[in-house]
Amino acid sequence: MARQATGIGRTALVLGATGGVGGEMARALAVRGWRVRGLRRKPAENLRPDNIEWMVGDAMNAGDVMAAAEGAALIVHAVNPPAYRHWDRLVLPMLDNSIAAACANRARILLPGTVYNYGPDVFPLIPETAAQNPLTRKGAIRVEMERRLHRAVGQGAKLLILRCGDFFGPKAGNSWFSQGLLTPGKPPTRINQPGQPGIGHQWAYLPDVAETAMRLLDREADLGDDAMYHMDGHWDADGSRMVAAIARALGEPDLPVRRMPWWLLRLAGLAVPLFRELCEMRYLWQQPVRLDNRRLLALLADEPHTPLDLAVRRTLEGLGYLPALPADMPEARRCMPDRVASSHPG
Repeated sequence: MARQATGIGRTALVLGATGGVGGEMARALAVRGWRVRGLRRKPAENLRPDNIEWMVGDAMNAGDVMAAAEGAALIVHAVNPPAYRHWDRLVLPMLDNSIAAACANRARILLPGTVYNYGPDVFPLIPETAAQNPLTRKGAIRVEMERRLHRAVGQGAKLLILRCGDFFGPKAGNSWFSQGLLTPGKPPTRINQPGQPGIGHQWAYLPDVAETAMRLLDREADLGDDAMYHMDGHWDADGSRMVAAIARALGEPDLPVRRMPWWLLRLAGLAVPLFRELCEMRYLWQQPVRLDNRRLLALLADEPHTPLDLAVRRTLEGLGYLPALPADMPEARRCMPDRVASSHPG
């Protein structure tokens, strides 16, 4: 499927454009012809342009966000506090700044959503209409974020929430894939398995997430002012598919697989906020949790879906575990639906 220049004449501000999710969104928007602005705290001297107009500012500063969003039709809110420090104190003020800028410009906010909003009362298959009764502090903050966003729709903003499973991708540094399944900064000598044997888990390849968001934005007239969709991504029915794909990509089929040492992660969380955040979400690995994408399929007919082996290979390249394959490898296959992408969860 050829990408269309559907954003010509429109401006998008991406908050978090130096991160994994925001970076993929920014690049995908630029391909669609959008004028893309990125906000960062330091000058962008060492960043590749990627057709992004970099502006110096802080997502915590309302004036910086308002200035960067001037004339924008879209604000991608994909920003998190550095290293997840003070997450509970910073996340909502940053969102409020995006909301104020969106209301002032009558822009749409695009939020990459998570499953943290949900508790076991709606497991294992979660539609967009499911009640949000989170178990964790982070989940409660996520629920409050979405409550404020829905309220902003009545104040001049528009909204698109695209909810996905756990992210992985070439530039997804802070993720379960890079920080949990593998040991950061070390050659892979084993793969960690966070879940219990036989428990399914849902993954989302970031280039697919960005492409899905673009296809939704292409259907602006059909979205309405308050839109929410769930992606299926890669469903690992028993928790073994992702581990096996990593071993295949590394060319080490006999690489040991070890159960996640949760006790050690809890201990490390005393000093490292990211590990503390990972431990809080352990309940999502103890039972199947799957987002239902039937509403998305009803609008788009299919969901962008990179074959798992190619997605894992590209992710390991981006994380430095493997050398990059030639640039002309048929990456475009990720835009082609397959049976996994076009079938209903079951």
